[in-house]
Amino acid sequence: MALKSIQYKTEGTCCGLINVVTEGTKIYDVEFIGGCMGNLEGIRQLIKGMETDDVIKRLKGIKCGSKQTSCPDQLAKCLMELKLKTEQEVTK
Repeated sequence: MALKSIQYKTEGTCCGLINVVTEGTKIYDVEFIGGCMGNLEGIRQLIKGMETDDVIKRLKGIKCGSKQTSCPDQLAKCLMELKLKTEQEVTK
């Protein structure tokens, strides 16, 4: 199965950019640019090989302190965008 990637500009977080690579419906790799690198590397290692829908369900809506979003929430939004983009390509 072919690898798909997306580069996602985050909003409202210390991490400014997320690069995600998927293989089919699974997370192949993720890279966070900026942010709390220890925590984000932990997230990266935990989600490798997981289904994108499962990651979205677990991370969507998580807030960081008083912020309305978080790095995990932004990752979920990134994955939702990638999923939508992939579905649109399939229907063409």
